[in-house]
Amino acid sequence: MTDDERARDITPPPVPALRLRGVSKSYGPVVACDAVDLTVHQGEIHGLLGENGAGKSTLMKILTGLVQRDAGTVLRHDEPVEIGGPRQAAALGIGMVHQHFSLVDPLTVWENVILGDTGKIDKAVARDQVREISRRYGLPVDPMARVARLSAGERQRVELIKCLRRDPAVLILDEPTSVLTRAESAELFGVLRRAVRSENRAVILISHKLDEITTATDRVTVLRRGKVVFRSATAETDPRELARRMVGREVSLGTEAAALGLLPAGPLGTRGSATGKTTANETATGEHGTGEAGARRAGIPVPTPALRLRDLTLTLDGVPVLSDLSLDVAPGEIVGLYGVEGNGQSALGDLLSGLVVPDSGSVEISGRPVDPHRPGALHAAGLGVVPEDRHGSGLVLDMSVAENLVMKSLDAVSGRVFLDRGKARSVARRLVAEFGIVTPSTDTPVRDLSGGNRQRVVLARELSARPAVLVAARPSHGLDVGATEDVYRRLRDVAAGGAAVLLISTELEEVMTLASRIAVISSGRITGVLPAGEATAERLGMLVGGVAA
Repeated sequence: MTDDERARDITPPPVPALRLRGVSKSYGPVVACDAVDLTVHQGEIHGLLGENGAGKSTLMKILTGLVQRDAGTVLRHDEPVEIGGPRQAAALGIGMVHQHFSLVDPLTVWENVILGDTGKIDKAVARDQVREISRRYGLPVDPMARVARLSAGERQRVELIKCLRRDPAVLILDEPTSVLTRAESAELFGVLRRAVRSENRAVILISHKLDEITTATDRVTVLRRGKVVFRSATAETDPRELARRMVGREVSLGTEAAALGLLPAGPLGTRGSATGKTTANETATGEHGTGEAGARRAGIPVPTPALRLRDLTLTLDGVPVLSDLSLDVAPGEIVGLYGVEGNGQSALGDLLSGLVVPDSGSVEISGRPVDPHRPGALHAAGLGVVPEDRHGSGLVLDMSVAENLVMKSLDAVSGRVFLDRGKARSVARRLVAEFGIVTPSTDTPVRDLSGGNRQRVVLARELSARPAVLVAARPSHGLDVGATEDVYRRLRDVAAGGAAVLLISTELEEVMTLASRIAVISSGRITGVLPAGEATAERLGMLVGGVAA
């Protein structure tokens, strides 16, 4: 062995950029992080994978000084450090782009980027810094643009620029693609790879999506119930093993693909039909065209849509959020409304919940016009809603399970004047058993339930009314794999029973798994509707971008 070979042989391993030893954090009796060990090296993207509630976000809040650990050690370049707050984290070279944007809409891009700076601000220098970072990392954005006018993808770029301007050696990204198209996601991962390779940064990518972890990372650590249960080089593992480690049991990458953040395998047309029957909207393709008009030309009977939306227009705070939106959903059909966040889906969900009223357009349920300006009219006409924000508009957290379950059917559980609590509890006990709601008692405040059981309360209340139409907005958001699969099964059962289901989602995997037709929304308009059998990730991605597919 030569002297050079001996020198290489005794060269110590590189010092990690960041190391956690035995880090623990509890909230009362709930253990969020349980003696977590994590090592992140410079020049790598390290994936942190786990279901919702696994402890990922708590761990990152400890690293950024937002939460103080109960036990354990954090080491930067193998030196113990204390992170008392975000400023200390920034001084140690740790930066984070959070899942939910922290931008101020009325301000410009450059004004948002310099928020938090102290001392005198030089506008010209700040704008030049934004332009330089934008150019260097391939994050095109106008420093003078108002954030309120930016798309979700552009806002994500601003958050990245804001973080990169502080030159972090360790960059943490929490579910960064939740508001991005697939093309924007691929662009983001390209930016991360350049930052890692050219500048030797360390990146921690937090995700619950297996495809992101397997394609974008160099190493992966899996958390389950606050503990590290697996760590590996990404190239030495596969989605099946990662799924098993994440969930704690064998999983099917076919039936459970969407819940695991994977696109479904096989022809989509075999997956989207809840009833096993083919609707006129699905059949009318080929020489006759698509949709209702094509069905009529083909001589196929067209049932009256259970839900018909026509030319809906809505403006909020002077900004148009829905523009001449039209869509039909047939009885027994699941139609997925897909688009990245911020393109009008939330506004449509609010409109169908009766929280906002349209400027123009019409809503019909089972062939009858409904006046959305009249409070309670949509519910009375047979429309049920599982809202996107189940905590804010779907449930009253400080009320009991029983009170939340009967709040839309008070006539059935009331006497002449007052609520009959005996009847209410009886109805609640029946629904708790039927929908598998895990709760100590029907008198337990909903606030004390898990996310999955809160969603079951909403589903139980809405489905017990036997709606002709069910609008489910992001129904699996924040749920673990088991709870997600339960929600999916119930949505299929609702459609199989003859109800129309409008599934509003930002998750491509979800709509491609459940829907028999997929409508794409972009900038408040429907840019295309595809039968499930013709939908591909690429075609849907083009429609999301406003390009005909």
